[in-house]
Amino acid sequence: MAHTVFVPKESDSTEARVAASPETVKRLKGLGLEVVVEKGAGTGSRIPDAEFEKAGATLGTASAAKTADVVLKVRRPDAKEIGTYKSGALVIAGMDPYGHEDAVKAMGEAGLSAFAMEFMPRITRAQVMDILSSQANLAGYQAVIEGAAEYDRAMPMMMTAAGTVPAAKVFVMGAGVAGLQAIATARRLGAAVTATDVRPAAKEQVASLGAKFIAVEDEEFKAAETAGGYAKEMSKEYQAKQAALVADHISKQDIVITTALIPGRPAPRLVSADMVKAMKPGSVIVDLAVERGGNVEGAVAGKVVEKDGVKIVGHLNMSGRIAASASLLFAKNLYAFLETMVNKETGTVSVNPEDELVKATLLTHGGKVVHPAFAPKEEPKEILIADAGDKKGDA
Repeated sequence: MAHTVFVPKESDSTEARVAASPETVKRLKGLGLEVVVEKGAGTGSRIPDAEFEKAGATLGTASAAKTADVVLKVRRPDAKEIGTYKSGALVIAGMDPYGHEDAVKAMGEAGLSAFAMEFMPRITRAQVMDILSSQANLAGYQAVIEGAAEYDRAMPMMMTAAGTVPAAKVFVMGAGVAGLQAIATARRLGAAVTATDVRPAAKEQVASLGAKFIAVEDEEFKAAETAGGYAKEMSKEYQAKQAALVADHISKQDIVITTALIPGRPAPRLVSADMVKAMKPGSVIVDLAVERGGNVEGAVAGKVVEKDGVKIVGHLNMSGRIAASASLLFAKNLYAFLETMVNKETGTVSVNPEDELVKATLLTHGGKVVHPAFAPKEEPKEILIADAGDKKGDA
């Protein structure tokens, strides 16, 4: 009997994205799977129920989760949702597990096979499944749009009979996927763009987009990148040197966009209150890391605040602010991953713990937490045996 995939409406009222699209529903049906989409799940992404039906999905209610073999979500299920899923079901989503270990444990105790899509390895095979890249790309674009909207002047240089309007100066801090898209978008809008990052590889990438690179290029800088392409946390000494360089530069900027994140750690503080105070009145800072504590001192999650005449934009879920585009990409990421676990002849899904993609993303399975970053640590057996031997010898 074919397995059923359920796509719920996100329980978080601020989340407009949906984990499937009419295109991915059609593809899931082509794999032999049954698909149930909760009514209204795509409303925030401008996908009417009728479009899902046309693609082959059955419309249902939240109760459909009780019989689903696979649940596709944007965000980690809450306690109420976990209680409605059947034991053995696969739950594939952006799990945000760091700092939410209790939620991970709850999914394990519920017998769920929970996959954290943000842990997808950076290998060629998995590029099409990378939710971090697909969503960060849109977040970087939207950050520039939000910054330009808050800035009360034009972005490009304009030469008119009445005079010349200077180009806005945009400084992007962090040149990962989001930062590079922010650079490209700001350049398209005509701004003069500079950027910084702690990874040496970023220098060439920034230059290729027509922006100027700003950084302290010492020995620590040259070694500041993990094998997976992520930034390492820098020493206090380097941070101080970088801060001194940035402090002078930032005071001359009109729009600053911060994008720096470290996997599993709080976001690094890049912009201090003194730096904000040194900026020109009317300047704008967009903090894309506000959900992880923020790169900017004074940033408030979910709000636009003004400090010393500078607007600090702290919108949550930046990619979700353009949900219609974000959902299409997110849905393709999840489909590509799920497809690797489907038996196309039987229309069933199975988990292969030895698959490299499964190993990297599987949080819980078989009634317990299995991911090495979250699984309970066991006492080394050698020590226990040695202790027992010592006690026996003393008797």
